[in-house]
Amino acid sequence: MPGDRPTMPPVRLRTDAELARDALAAPLLARAVRLARWAEPGKPVAAGGVLSADDLRAAVELLDLAADEDGPDHVAQAWQLAVDTGLVAIQESTENHDQAADDDTAADGESEPTATATSGEELELITGGSPQDVLDIWLDGFETVLADAAAPDLADIVDQISEGGEIDLDSIDWNPEEEGEFLDGILGNLYLLTAMDEEAAVGSVPLPALVASMVVPDDMDEPTDDILEEVSEAMVRLDDQFRLLAPTGLIDYQPVDEALIEEVDGEVRLHESDPEREQPQDDEEDVSRYGMVRLTPLGVYAVRSRMLDAGVDAPVVGDLADQGADVLLNTLPGHPEPAAHAEAELWLGRRTPEEAARELLAAARGDDEDAPLRRLTCQQTLSLVGAAAEPALREVLDDRHLGGLARVWLAEHGAKDIPEPSETMVFWLTVDTLAAQLATEDDSEELRDLVRGLVDQSGGFFESAWKVDHPATADVLEAMGRLHPDKKAAKEARKAAFKARSRA
Repeated sequence: MPGDRPTMPPVRLRTDAELARDALAAPLLARAVRLARWAEPGKPVAAGGVLSADDLRAAVELLDLAADEDGPDHVAQAWQLAVDTGLVAIQESTENHDQAADDDTAADGESEPTATATSGEELELITGGSPQDVLDIWLDGFETVLADAAAPDLADIVDQISEGGEIDLDSIDWNPEEEGEFLDGILGNLYLLTAMDEEAAVGSVPLPALVASMVVPDDMDEPTDDILEEVSEAMVRLDDQFRLLAPTGLIDYQPVDEALIEEVDGEVRLHESDPEREQPQDDEEDVSRYGMVRLTPLGVYAVRSRMLDAGVDAPVVGDLADQGADVLLNTLPGHPEPAAHAEAELWLGRRTPEEAARELLAAARGDDEDAPLRRLTCQQTLSLVGAAAEPALREVLDDRHLGGLARVWLAEHGAKDIPEPSETMVFWLTVDTLAAQLATEDDSEELRDLVRGLVDQSGGFFESAWKVDHPATADVLEAMGRLHPDKKAAKEARKAAFKARSRA
């Protein structure tokens, strides 16, 4: 059922055109496109599209990687991406080569060309297709790199093949399903951080903290030595994976300082210095040595695409712009504040101020359990509306549910001739506001301060509050008794709550 789908906070997405430009600028795809154009006239290759040693050297020069000791590896990765995404097409030859030619080639350590590489159909879409075409090609390439990142090191497989010539996955300590889930979980946590905190969207996350979010149990106050060792091993593994993923444009990544990595009893891990324990605040450089990572806007797009494919509800800011006010007011409280603000502005931008205000006010009415939070959200959204909405606010001045918040809005916007509210309306609005705050803040310090301020500034508050005809009156007074630091005031609040329940 749709209601059972996991839901993520909304994220801001760049336009398809902007994301497509990011994709084309990513090192791996940019190199793959250049290689595809280089191969366009046709290149003799070995089975599977393997380049000859001479062509590999030529490709290194073509991509200006001659000075990079990892240049051949970068070329091989880009060439494989070009083949995997269809930027390069491989046409296998049907001709047979005599055994002598095979022997000569084997002696040279290079396979005899048995196929031809040419530019593929997808290359035309890079320049002639839509931004979505480019993103589809990039996503296909990203998926292949992600699968490679979750795979074991090829050297480990070669070293640990069983005598029968079969790969023993147990001997290389690799579970493909677990490895894929771990990497998906890491990317999911990065996505969540980006959605929840705009600073995380532009800043980088320390690798130890990211790994700890997956490895350290939530109820563990102090990580054990075994857990810390697991964190260390996962960091080394993730460092390799992030190095592989970074050229796709998915992440911005500052790798782990190689001086911190050591091999002990055949196991690669970090030095005994504990990357998980808190570092001094003025030691940011030391923290960064353990790796720093940020999900790019292109990465947000990619991870969200995978989440949607997996059945996760992953909204974007702007999804509510065409929805009714009831949907908006019920949804915004679950959004992080910056996303809620942006979503509200987009919704308001589709309507005139007066139309928007009337629709919001109508949706805010009600005596149900969620109504106080709807009204608080309505009030917050109306704060973004200009003075042109004034007629709609004046229409509800006598409304029991809305008259109080309408007066607040009119006063904030400098309106004239605002009628004084009755004492009953003031107390009703106070209870309604506190009920909304209790639904979202869970006994926060800000809520404690609000309760203390209300009681201290209003003599005899509880003598009047218990009479308020609001469905949440008793619950609010009970909460005030729990939150107020003064024992006498807390006792008065509990007595008032009892009276309210008896009255109901």
